[in-house]
Amino acid sequence: MSMQTVIFACVHNAGRSQMAAALFNLGADVEQVRAISAGTAPGERVHPEVVTVMRELGVDLSTARPQRLTDVLARGAAMLVTMGCGEACPVVPGVERDDWPLPDPKGQPIERVRVIRDDIDARVSHLLATRGWQRAR
Repeated sequence: MSMQTVIFACVHNAGRSQMAAALFNLGADVEQVRAISAGTAPGERVHPEVVTVMRELGVDLSTARPQRLTDVLARGAAMLVTMGCGEACPVVPGVERDDWPLPDPKGQPIERVRVIRDDIDARVSHLLATRGWQRAR
């Protein structure tokens, strides 16, 4: 079986999609699947409040860099999960798509960013479990 790729996309690739890809890769069976994140209009850096709440889980996003979602990046992906980008969400023909309507963590109080992170974590865990992609314990 070949490696599958799941793309998590939001507008700036500086918050939700970065958290989702990092949490997905933490729990995923690396022999089967991996996640990448991208945005339609990438920001300069990952939001500081996102770096903070992910560090609480032992995940360092301080060196992660937002990247543009391109056709090349999307080609061959098994799934595209968009996050609250509305009309700006990309359309990738032939790729299964899901949309997670999540609020943007940028500029939110840390407690609110934790709620968004935990919501993403629950959604990622559910996706991994329903697809049989979780890492063996």
